Amino acid sequence: MKAMKAAEGLPQITLATSHLLDAPGKIAVLHAKALGDFIVTLPALDAIKETYPNAELVLLAKPWLKKFLAARPSPVDRVISVPVLAGISGTSEVEVKGPACNTAHPDEAELFCAAMRAEKFAAVVHMQGDGKTANPFIKKLGASLTAGIRNPPAEMIDRFIPYVHYQSEVLRHLEIAALVGARTTRLEPRIVVTKADEQEIVPVEAMIKGKPYAVLHAGADDNRRVWPAAKFAAVADNLAERGYEVILTGTPKEDEIITNVTRAMNHAAVACTSLALGGLAALLQKSALVISNDTGPLHLARAVGARTVGIFWAPNVLNWGPLSRSRHRLAISWQLECPQCRIKPVSPWPFQPVTAGCDHSYSFVESISVAEVLELAGELLPQTPHNIAG
Repeated sequence: MKAMKAAEGLPQITLATSHLLDAPGKIAVLHAKALGDFIVTLPALDAIKETYPNAELVLLAKPWLKKFLAARPSPVDRVISVPVLAGISGTSEVEVKGPACNTAHPDEAELFCAAMRAEKFAAVVHMQGDGKTANPFIKKLGASLTAGIRNPPAEMIDRFIPYVHYQSEVLRHLEIAALVGARTTRLEPRIVVTKADEQEIVPVEAMIKGKPYAVLHAGADDNRRVWPAAKFAAVADNLAERGYEVILTGTPKEDEIITNVTRAMNHAAVACTSLALGGLAALLQKSALVISNDTGPLHLARAVGARTVGIFWAPNVLNWGPLSRSRHRLAISWQLECPQCRIKPVSPWPFQPVTAGCDHSYSFVESISVAEVLELAGELLPQTPHNIAG
């Protein structure tokens, strides 16, 4: 039986050639992005480590991740911070201005590339964007094999899959890992909470005197993903009336959002904006429930095993929604048009309309009702807070 001809421009990778035939000494993965973006790569990183347990798995990432992973078990053996001077943007992909490593400070950038070549990686895999700028960057790192995503006109790399926007990010990265023969049966991202993380939240636990609590995260980087503060306040009041302490999390730049929620509440809440990422992980893990906009802390909550109600804009569910529902519920907004100009900002990317006239800062999740969120929360919470299992 003849093999089917591969589609034009797509890689022809058989099971035999996808595996790294020689036992690799080091495998590098480039992923220099934010918290939620990193968490959805974890099953893929697990897959690489499970398939090549004797190889050193090196993550090329932003500096914050080096500190976070140094304190806890993970599939990553070492993190190398990728300098901004090497063209890392941390948004959609590596942004290299001109040829790879040719930035405003070429000497510093070239030093980084030279250091990576000295590592003698068996493979460099990128999990960052469509390859337009990531591909020339990883080709400068001297690996025996390059793999990742490529959409024309991005430069060729040795093994690649196409970037199609609407796909689960967890499954996308597992497909990338499969390019080097990596496989796993575990699909859920996992983050280990350490004793040091738990120690960081002792002052918070003292404030609430050991009572069960719910965490509400009312902020997000994009205003279009932010549920109104008044609705978060109504949910918080309901939870307080059911006997739960309410903890509002956020970054210092989200202080105003937290203030708006507390001012709209009839009950007291604890504002928590100074925890390090590990402390936040512990706080989320020990909660009875996390209710959050679609943003990094929601993904972190899922990865540490918390029950969650996520507030999502419908198209983003395809990419960022959880794969399972035993501990997770989704409140979904189906509003697709900008309320002011009626443009649908879903092509080519969500929240990035190509029409210059649509920069209107509206919430696209405002239509989700308080009643819906409370109903979903009720499905996950026990009848009384005193019966909560850890």
